[in-house]
Amino acid sequence: MTAAATELLDAAALADAIDRMAARILEAAPGPLRLVGIERGGPPVAARLADAIARRTGARPPIGSLDIALYRDDLAAHPTPRIGPTHLPFDVDGSFVVLCDDVLHTGRTVRAALDELTDFGRPRRVFLAVVVVRGGRELPIQPDFAGLAADCGPDETIEVRFTERDGVDGAVRHPRRSAG
Repeated sequence: MTAAATELLDAAALADAIDRMAARILEAAPGPLRLVGIERGGPPVAARLADAIARRTGARPPIGSLDIALYRDDLAAHPTPRIGPTHLPFDVDGSFVVLCDDVLHTGRTVRAALDELTDFGRPRRVFLAVVVVRGGRELPIQPDFAGLAADCGPDETIEVRFTERDGVDGAVRHPRRSAG
């Protein structure tokens, strides 16, 4: 018997979380701001944050994306990784970069993103914004901006959904699917 999914954020709560994070980002980053989504879950977060910042300031910060496939520390476990494009249509040198992702779990994805980002230059400061932060960290990485901190056991996963990709907005916790 499988346990049912638990809703953590509905569409309105997700929008509120994004708006609160945008306000805090504006307080923390006084200079040229760049939003960079970590593929797959981060680009929608970066786009939503850019829209929320534009509503507050009248100017939408530029956004980009990183595909970290070749920067993962478990690359040997994936002999034929699917590599997507990295898109940074701006200079990161001297700017305030906000790495964006949907869920922070072990910290390994963020570590890989930091490694890749530094191949493109030296930002003045790098922040981390995530919609949901959960336990299970394996590296000393914490978000600067988070929409929600959620208790989650090792046998559970959290999925953040966006209308443009998934047809609905929100976040749910559900049991990890077994391999068998």
